[in-house]
Amino acid sequence: MAKRDYYDDMGLSKDANQEDVKKAYRRLARKHHPDVSKEEDAEDRFKEINEAYKVLGDTDRRAKYDQYGHAAFEDGGMGHGGFGGFGGGGFGGFDDLGDIFDTFFGGGGGGPSRPRKGADLRADLTVDFEDAAFGKTETITVNRVEVCDHCHGNQAEPGTPIKTCPDCGGSGKVTGVQQTPFGRMNVSRTCSRCQGEGKIFETPCKACGGQGRVRKPKKIEVAIPAGIDDQQILRVAGRGDAGHLGGPPGDLQVVVHVRPHKVFERRNNDVLCTIPITVAQAALGDEIDVPTLEGPVKMRIPEGTQSGKILRLRGKGIKDVRGYGRGDQLVTIHVETPTKLTNEQKELLRAFSKAREESHPEEAKGFFDRVKDALR
Repeated sequence: MAKRDYYDDMGLSKDANQEDVKKAYRRLARKHHPDVSKEEDAEDRFKEINEAYKVLGDTDRRAKYDQYGHAAFEDGGMGHGGFGGFGGGGFGGFDDLGDIFDTFFGGGGGGPSRPRKGADLRADLTVDFEDAAFGKTETITVNRVEVCDHCHGNQAEPGTPIKTCPDCGGSGKVTGVQQTPFGRMNVSRTCSRCQGEGKIFETPCKACGGQGRVRKPKKIEVAIPAGIDDQQILRVAGRGDAGHLGGPPGDLQVVVHVRPHKVFERRNNDVLCTIPITVAQAALGDEIDVPTLEGPVKMRIPEGTQSGKILRLRGKGIKDVRGYGRGDQLVTIHVETPTKLTNEQKELLRAFSKAREESHPEEAKGFFDRVKDALR
C-alpha cells in the first residue's frame, strides 16, 4: 500500500507492449529529470519513473509484478546486485536512462546515491461517534521500515570491515561507452556492485540482512481532531517508512472510520435524531427531555405538533473540523398512535372525534373532499 502502481507511475495500461513502455520512459525521463525540470518534486518523480521502468522494461520482472505486485521484490529482488551491468536490461542497454541525462545536463559528477525519502504508509482506524465529534488521542500499531538498531543503518555486521567499492572507487558511479538512442558516447551510471553507495561489506548485518533498515511493528499516537467525519484521512508527518541514506521519513496516512450510533446520525455538521411523543403531547404541547451528544436537554413541543415535524436545537451539533463553528441538532417528531386500548379509552376517543367533527364540520368536510379529488 505504501508504493504507487508502476503502470500508474508511467501512465500506461496493463496491456501496453514493451515498445510503449520504452517510449513512455524516454518521454517521462526527459520531462522530470532534476537537471531539466523546475518542479519541486521532479527528483522524486524521476526516481519513481526509473524504479517503475526497471520492472516494466524487463519482461521477466514485469511478469512477476503482474502476478504478485510489489511483494515480488520485497526479499531483495531489487536489492544489491540487481539489474546487472552495462550489458544488461534497461532501455537500450542502460539500467537507468537518467545516467544519460546526467552526461547531457552536467549532473554526471559521479557522486554516490542521494538520500531518498521513505515511503508513505496507510493505516485504518475505527472510532466511536462521540470520539469523532469531540476528538481523542488513539494509539495504533503500524508495520513500518526503521533504521536497523543493530548496524545503525550501515548494513554491515558490527565489527566487520566496510570497504571502498573497487568498481567505482567510492564514487558510486562507473563510466563506459554505450550505444544509446543518441549514438555512441561515454556515459556514467550507478555502480551495480555497491548500488551507488560507494562502499561494500563482506559480512551483511545479521539483523537486517545487509539492508540497513528493518520492518517492524511500531506504536504511534494519533490525535483525532474534533469534528472528523467518516472516511476522512489524517496525515501524520514523519511517521511513515524511514528514509534511505539519511533521507527524511515518509508520512502516515490514517483513514478514519466512524462507528454508527444507536440514536444519532450525522449530516454535514448537523446531528439528526427522532423522538417519539404521545398524541396528547402533540395536541396539547409539552416540555420533554431530548438526548444530545452532551447529555439530555429540555425542548418545548409546541401545541398541535404534527408527526414528522423537525425541531432545531441550535449549537448542539458537531464542531467543524476546520474550526468554522458548530452544527445544530435536528429533532424529528414521531407521534405514536396508541394501541391495545381499553373499551373506556375507545369510547373517550370516539367522543373526542365526534366533538371535533361537530366543532369543525366545514373544515373536516373540506379535507375529505380534497382527499377524494386526489384519488380520482
